Amino acid sequence: MDKVGKYEFIAEPFHCDFSGHLCLGHLGNQMLNAADFHSTDRGFGMKYLMGIHRSWVLSRLAIEMTEMPAQYEHFTVETWVEDAMKYFTQRNFQVSGIDSKVYGYGRSVWAMIDTETRQPSDIYAIDNGAINNWIVTDKPCPIEKGDRVKMSPNAELIRSIDTYYHDVDINGHVNSIKYIEHVIDLWDIPWYREHQIKRFDIAYVAETHQGDKLHFYREQIGEQTYCIRLVKTDQNTQDNVEVCRCKIQFN
Repeated sequence: MDKVGKYEFIAEPFHCDFSGHLCLGHLGNQMLNAADFHSTDRGFGMKYLMGIHRSWVLSRLAIEMTEMPAQYEHFTVETWVEDAMKYFTQRNFQVSGIDSKVYGYGRSVWAMIDTETRQPSDIYAIDNGAINNWIVTDKPCPIEKGDRVKMSPNAELIRSIDTYYHDVDINGHVNSIKYIEHVIDLWDIPWYREHQIKRFDIAYVAETHQGDKLHFYREQIGEQTYCIRLVKTDQNTQDNVEVCRCKIQFN
């Protein structure tokens, strides 16, 4: 089996925005689907891990696109493991059209956790470190790795929202892509008529559960670049805890 997985998808109309192109959130979902297909086929996927009380949790994701697939267009997501450490693994993505035109790339960092303790788990303990057999060192991913998003105390509170049933995934917390969709919604359609998302970075810090309230703080750091800090109000303790940080760059 090839170390690089390649999976075909289609930009369904109900996954596209007003411009007729695939929404970034849905592209993110397809990247995560490709990651799951790839890991499952090679023996370290979610189905196997859940049976031994382990799970992959997304820690960082960066998506950089020059263009998005159009409505009804078939496109492929290639994915491969670039590196693995005791508690984290780095996985890359390439998004292409059926004519091999490259639309963009993604970089991600994943942690393995014990689903009972919610603590990090040793990746090398799975099948005697078999993940090392799938590391690819000779396939380039030309976009920069995600960096720490730095924000000042002057970030402005833009919006607060409640979390509901559809925000939560199989791990019992708010889905990784839901944060991206909520952040993108901080700008309206007139803005997106004039601007295209060039790159989106997100780094996850803490889990959010259904019923927690999310607060979005935004700070502009460049002409077309914004940073966003998400803070939750825990429904039980009423404590405010930082959940994740994002950086979004527009064309």
